[in-house]
Amino acid sequence: MRIAIAGFQHETNTFVATPTKLSDFEQSDSWPEMLWGQDVLNITQGMNLPIAGFAKTALADGVELQPILWCAAEPCGKVADHAFDTIAGHITNALANMTQLDGVYLDLHGAMVTESLDDGEGELLSRIRQVVGPDLPLVASLDMHANISRQMVDLSDAMTIFRTYPHLDMAETGARAFRMMRDICTNGPPAKAWRQGEYLIPLHSQYTEVAPAKTLYAALDVFDGPNARLVELAVGFTAADTADCGPSVLAYGVSQSDADAMAAQIFEKLQAAETQFDTSLLCPKDAVETARHANGKGPVVIADVQDNPGAGASADTTGLLRELMQQNAPSAILGLLNDPQLAAKAHELGEGAELEAEIGGRGPGDVPFASKVRVHHLSDGRCRYSGEMYGGGVATMGPSAALQLIGTQIHVLVTSIRNQCLDLAQIRLFNLEPADARILCVKSTTHFRADFEPIAQKVLKCAVRGQFPCQLKDVRYTKLRPGVRII
Repeated sequence: MRIAIAGFQHETNTFVATPTKLSDFEQSDSWPEMLWGQDVLNITQGMNLPIAGFAKTALADGVELQPILWCAAEPCGKVADHAFDTIAGHITNALANMTQLDGVYLDLHGAMVTESLDDGEGELLSRIRQVVGPDLPLVASLDMHANISRQMVDLSDAMTIFRTYPHLDMAETGARAFRMMRDICTNGPPAKAWRQGEYLIPLHSQYTEVAPAKTLYAALDVFDGPNARLVELAVGFTAADTADCGPSVLAYGVSQSDADAMAAQIFEKLQAAETQFDTSLLCPKDAVETARHANGKGPVVIADVQDNPGAGASADTTGLLRELMQQNAPSAILGLLNDPQLAAKAHELGEGAELEAEIGGRGPGDVPFASKVRVHHLSDGRCRYSGEMYGGGVATMGPSAALQLIGTQIHVLVTSIRNQCLDLAQIRLFNLEPADARILCVKSTTHFRADFEPIAQKVLKCAVRGQFPCQLKDVRYTKLRPGVRII
């Protein structure tokens, strides 16, 4: 077998005005910079990425891989048309120059929106089909937060989807995509069935280590089998205002009746789970007060779920920081707060310097937090992840600084590039030990749990004003399908 592979990932928050440019795909952040040719295999090898899992399994099976490119950009606003056309053009041009291919594999997200298109992945698949024709096997892997469209289903032979949030099974999902590719090349394409859910699930409710998400995803395992037999579930990315926003069930079977029956089983479970999702969020005052009075072993982790850069938010809101200061929180660390200007100033003055700082708060409806701070530690912001989700990768946060609010035990971790605080190694980079803190505040919705939960005595979800619409009742959707409910 000879398979062409490529990756083009973006999770688009349509409620954010800042567009995602080509340069955002070219730079490294939580993931590597844009990779070309053999570097796609060499640099992603061993990472928890779908393309790495696909490649490892395929190469072990004796498959010849033809890597084109791989790129991803931090979630933000709509992808600029120039960026989309340029990257899609590189992929289609490379495919047009390849001969004797047995298949094409794509490492996609599934919730890409461009300046002109609500369905970025559907358009990409359409352009690829125009080059390779309707019959060449085409398999993709998707993020669990994919908003799946009819075009994506029709133009692909199969799509595999993450089953964990935090996404610990990304490489495994890529490996499952290879199994589908091999079965399709051997036995032909499977029958497909697709059902879209009738309600939206807030991201902070989708954690797969608790019911009902845990139960829903466990129910998929029974269908995994030979002859391209598979059922997948996407829970959707609710920060994208598109007609396809929301959960979807995909089923692949040996016959149409088989696929339809499998899809119906999981769809029925999805419908029944609607009232079981925990959508509650604490206000900052109650979250900090609860954390202050906790007396167990380990820190209390407060997740600032609505200022999550991993879903497109600015990562610079100050509501939780103000509450920590107001309650004189003991031994608290807040991060990662994106403030390039303040990080540069800290590097200019050096460790130990004191300054009057205006911290974050530069987005709509917020103001900077004024405080005198001491520069506790400086870093170039490069950090090798050590946790299960991102292990093997490198965080690129730009020039960064740990700042201590003078007269308090509060430290703020300030970066030059938006990043989620996903990994304990990111805090240790600043000469701070997360396990010794009483309170850890992270700007993340769920991904932090993989590394932080084992040291935490408690995890609290907090609703602070921000750009990320976790509380869906407050979101003004304009393109949702009629009848879709918000829980």
